[in-house]
Amino acid sequence: MDLQSIKNRFGIIGNSPELNYALEVAVQVASTDLTVLIIGESGVGKEAFSSIIHSLSPRKHNPFIAVNCGAIPEGTIDSELFGHEKGSFTGAVDARKGYFETVNGGTIFLDEIGEMPLGTQARLLRVLEAGEYIRVGSSKVQKTNVRVVAATNKDLLQLVQQNKFREDLYYRLSTVPIRVPPLSSRKEDIVLLFRKFAADFADKYKTPAVQLTDDAKELLLNYPWPGNIRELKNIAEQVSVLAKDKIISAKELSRYLQPYSSNRLPMVMPGNTQQEFQNEREILYKLFFDLKKDVTELKKMFIEVLQNPALASQSSALMQSLQDLKSSHDPYHQFPAALQLEMHAHMPDSHGQQHAPITIGVDHNIQEHEEVEENLNIMDKEKELIIKALKKHNSKRKDAALDLGISERTLYRKLKEYDIEEL
Repeated sequence: MDLQSIKNRFGIIGNSPELNYALEVAVQVASTDLTVLIIGESGVGKEAFSSIIHSLSPRKHNPFIAVNCGAIPEGTIDSELFGHEKGSFTGAVDARKGYFETVNGGTIFLDEIGEMPLGTQARLLRVLEAGEYIRVGSSKVQKTNVRVVAATNKDLLQLVQQNKFREDLYYRLSTVPIRVPPLSSRKEDIVLLFRKFAADFADKYKTPAVQLTDDAKELLLNYPWPGNIRELKNIAEQVSVLAKDKIISAKELSRYLQPYSSNRLPMVMPGNTQQEFQNEREILYKLFFDLKKDVTELKKMFIEVLQNPALASQSSALMQSLQDLKSSHDPYHQFPAALQLEMHAHMPDSHGQQHAPITIGVDHNIQEHEEVEENLNIMDKEKELIIKALKKHNSKRKDAALDLGISERTLYRKLKEYDIEEL
């Protein structure tokens, strides 16, 4: 059977290369008993592929059933799939056959397989590997000969990493994966699909079929279609029923489309740390935002101490705050080391003697709301302070390290790191 005949038989519209390839794989694997995993976003028509596989297989005269794993409560899904014995749980007044028993010899389509509980996944794995299952409340092993076609709109490998899906089951299910393309990657099919849906709804509601202007077609092509074919069909039905004018412009069509943003910049969403970010770029954005906030707060504290000598008595508390910040386990707060050294250079030591001040231009007329513009490069500041400390103590590393508040070994490493020659 050629590809176009299959499309006509199962009501599949479109000629995109990705769609044609997915159909070719489905046709080729249909004659085998291999387990198939259909992967695609919600609304792309994954169930149609399961029907194609069953209808073109040697099992086509045997039962076919589609089961939505996400729609069955966790407490009853084992009973639904594998059956149960009388009295096995509250409400089990009679014995019941499960789908793997009633569909014996046929095909079972497990939609949204990623929603299946882990316990049920273990039972399913046994069915796939040995063709065996046990009813809930029974100890008798029963045999079944059922072909499994599964589908998911989730990344199962990611669920495996999160310990929400069994790795062995994933590889057993994905013997032959079929990827159904989203509507956004089938732009050449969008107008064709809309025209077909509009014609069907015109026949259903006994009204003239709506037609799109060129700008309306362009709007359809540029819309992201998060709901895929299901969303497109809903839009076609709304327009067919509600539009007074059957010639639909872009302005009229936009009333039926969900607003969306073309901005694809990362957003910080509420949630736990593990799920808050989707990629490393977003993590870096948050790191920089938090670091900028911390540096700004430290600058304000530093300026206040320089401008108001009366705050010198509070310097020890300020230094303790900086030390706490430096030793914090929060990775966003590991950076302002040079600012701590800069503060240390202006603080009195334990004998009440103030270290030689480092000349920093400060405008004493600065208002509280004004922001001081200065070089915020941490490495440059640290290097500058190390050089000044060495000059102050005539290149005596031990005294310079003590003045800087770091160990002599750390100072030696910094000299190598910044390529600072002995003065």
